[in-house]
Amino acid sequence: GTRKVLEKQLSANRRQPLRLILMAMRVQTEGTNHTKSRKENRDNRMTELLMNFCRCGIAGWCLEVMFTSVDSIMAGDWTLMGQTSLLMFPIYGMGALLFPISRFIDSWLTGLPGFEDRDGDRMSRIGRMIRHGLIYMVLIFIAEYVAGTWLTSLGICPWDYSAWPDNVGGVIRLKFAPLWFGTGLLFEYLTSTGHRGAGQTSGY
Repeated sequence: GTRKVLEKQLSANRRQPLRLILMAMRVQTEGTNHTKSRKENRDNRMTELLMNFCRCGIAGWCLEVMFTSVDSIMAGDWTLMGQTSLLMFPIYGMGALLFPISRFIDSWLTGLPGFEDRDGDRMSRIGRMIRHGLIYMVLIFIAEYVAGTWLTSLGICPWDYSAWPDNVGGVIRLKFAPLWFGTGLLFEYLTSTGHRGAGQTSGY
């Protein structure tokens, strides 16, 4: 009987290193898969951001051409010539950051008095649209002022509002507030497609 017990113990001791090796291999495999998954998620986010940057840049170009063509109509020129600048592509492309910023602000407001209903499934569509539109309007004004001031210092700013009474520093016009309100919501619609597909709706 004692011999059988000793044989069982020896057999168990022989299998113990094998178990440890298998456990180490399993842990290493799980760690590798987790690292790979995080890298893929990071790459997907960067690809999505780049695509959204291009969407906003192209949309901004189109909006500016259409908006400036109105000047042709007012001047009686029915060729409807509009214009923009290559420099405007990266400036409008920064609109890709608007939706992530609005989501961060929504998250930050959670739980504050008066903002308990910030979530998409609890806040009305109109309320969310107004909040985001105002956020975007302010952010676009800030970006326009910073970019315009910097480009003016280099002597290459494509726009100059100094002749208008509602200008600020010659690089922004307060009259454009409704325009930037709507443009921000348009950029949100263009860049939140993936989130709508994942069930995180923008509401538009």
